[in-house]
Amino acid sequence: MNIPPLHEDLPAVRAWVQESTVWTARRGGRLVGAVRGTADGTAWQIGRLMVAPDLAGNGLGRRLLQHVEQNAPEHTTSFELFTGSKSVRNIRLYTRAGYSQLPPDPSHIPGVVYLSKPNAINSE
Repeated sequence: MNIPPLHEDLPAVRAWVQESTVWTARRGGRLVGAVRGTADGTAWQIGRLMVAPDLAGNGLGRRLLQHVEQNAPEHTTSFELFTGSKSVRNIRLYTRAGYSQLPPDPSHIPGVVYLSKPNAINSE
């Protein structure tokens, strides 16, 4: 499956680093995880949550997800993200964290699952 938005060249990465907030996790100088958050109105778009393959399943992804949520702008009413429809571990992580899958929409990228959850602090 080829999901174009997940293939980014260096100029594209440089562009989103300018408009997003990026957090990294390092162990002994090695980059072992990262995540980004981007404000989109009252939604906090979470993207590029990644963990080094040899460290997958040890809770780092969960901790990065919690961190990006906790550091969302004060006006955030919802968290939104997407992942590949065959990324079972990712979908399980997000579901356990309280995310719900959004219904399919013609504007969605084929082969991608979109998920959202309300920000408990501001969703009243």
